[in-house]
Amino acid sequence: MINDLLKKFDKKTAKVGIMGLGYVGLPLAVEFAEAGFRVTGFEISDKKIKLINAGKSDIDDIPDERVAPLVKAGLLVATGEPKLIKTMDTVSICVPTPLSKTKDPDVSFILAAMDWVKPNLHKGLLVVLESTTYPGTTDDLILPILEQSGLKVGKDIFLAFSPERVDPGNARFNTKNTPRVVGGITPNCTKAAQKYYQQILEDVYPLSSTKAAEMVKLLENTFRLVNIGLVNEVALMCDRLKLNVWEIIDAASTKPFGFMPFYPGPGLGGHCIPIDPHYLSWKLKSLNYYARFIELAGDINSHMPEYVIDRVRRMLNEHGRSIKGNTVLVLGIAYKKDIKDVRESPALDIIHLLETEGAKVIYNDPHVPQIRWKDGTLKSTKLTTDLLKKVDLAVILTDHNAYDYQWIVDNTKLIFDTRNAAKKVQKGRKKITVL
Repeated sequence: MINDLLKKFDKKTAKVGIMGLGYVGLPLAVEFAEAGFRVTGFEISDKKIKLINAGKSDIDDIPDERVAPLVKAGLLVATGEPKLIKTMDTVSICVPTPLSKTKDPDVSFILAAMDWVKPNLHKGLLVVLESTTYPGTTDDLILPILEQSGLKVGKDIFLAFSPERVDPGNARFNTKNTPRVVGGITPNCTKAAQKYYQQILEDVYPLSSTKAAEMVKLLENTFRLVNIGLVNEVALMCDRLKLNVWEIIDAASTKPFGFMPFYPGPGLGGHCIPIDPHYLSWKLKSLNYYARFIELAGDINSHMPEYVIDRVRRMLNEHGRSIKGNTVLVLGIAYKKDIKDVRESPALDIIHLLETEGAKVIYNDPHVPQIRWKDGTLKSTKLTTDLLKKVDLAVILTDHNAYDYQWIVDNTKLIFDTRNAAKKVQKGRKKITVL
């Protein structure tokens, strides 16, 4: 079975299945389709299925211009029919893995995906989990489900883990040129998964096990979580010491070795860094180990929105005003610049806290026209000179390149800049307070 599968990859006759066509699945599906493979995307969202089959994309990094010709050529199709898995040679599971309110892993989406795979298993199928999760998930959760079929993993069917490394909005690194790590249940499983990804990627790095591959992804994001937590705490220290944290970081960055710059902000957002390390922390608690770095960094980062509110309060108080009854303009609510993704965005917490304290909050984001808010929607307000002059304070939460920061500074009374976005502004710097 392994030789037959490898030959299909070489001849580009393997039928590729991608479960979940979101920020991870759709870029992967497009890469395989552009490489000449026939790709079927499995989705539970009828809206998403219709969108893809119409040749359109709702993902920042995948323009319609890449999807449309693939759909037209019959290389990419979206479906909600799980029975088609019987015709696939590979299935990549790219579904969400959120945390519960108590920060316990929620693997319900993975289990739901396996409910589609299990009755449609067949010899020669390669199953790859890409969803970030705790070490041991592939072995403990997915392997037993596959083994119930009576098919032997490593001989009849193949199972591996390969963590996604998508960085939305990154102009330099994308799915194609970002190296991959893969770990299989058996050597044949690793071999099959490595060959699979080598069809679209330049660099695929095999590991000894699925658990090792799972741990790699958690190390990557824990590294960022901890270092962002550190620099956010440095920002708190600099506030107490009456220092400019951005000046300190820039100066430290002149050292050509032993220092890597990270930058503070209003909190962490996105589906990876604020969430993934807590999968590792949760797993280690079951082994009677407390992951102190993860918990401390998570605590610091999660309280940054409250610190932003405190700074806003102090700024307004210095000018004889309070948060209550004043109008605050939030600039940018996506969790990072130049994308439309608001998952786990600290801006949402900050807007909520401002409203709780009695502020009238309006927002603008050129990438996010509206969001679900409480029992309705909150819409992006068009920026005009009159609007800027009327608001009592503007808070820059996302440093989108689309903003004309000099114009914003020229026409706004007060600005709290959490991203140092207006650092190049020359006139009106006295209006700006940086994080």
